[in-house]
Amino acid sequence: MRVPFNRVAAPSVTDSAGAVLAALAASLGTAGLAAAATRPGLHAEIDQHAAAVRDSLAGDVRPLTRAALAGYAEGVRSAAREHGWQPPVGPTDWSEPEWLLTRLLAVCALAESLPARPPALPPL
Repeated sequence: MRVPFNRVAAPSVTDSAGAVLAALAASLGTAGLAAAATRPGLHAEIDQHAAAVRDSLAGDVRPLTRAALAGYAEGVRSAAREHGWQPPVGPTDWSEPEWLLTRLLAVCALAESLPARPPALPPL
């Protein structure tokens, strides 16, 4: 019996997305989301950016996935690097973060909101 390719999760894609999001959380998300918990203004900015990311990924039409969020984050960082952006070295000042850091922090928040495991595919 053959299983259609779109019914099988590719472990390499899932693993890669998880690694990208874990690295983003470690470098930015954990500290940024902790800061947002004590800064209502930052929390509101993250919510606005999260809505924009959801819109960009058509989150109102199909469920967000870790792979989509990881790809989005990688694309944003790649475009920023092409324009000379460098990741911050040392602790980030969350009182007035730059746009890019807030956008990436929104990706972290969205990733945290996803279920730990994707829902199982319905039987064929």
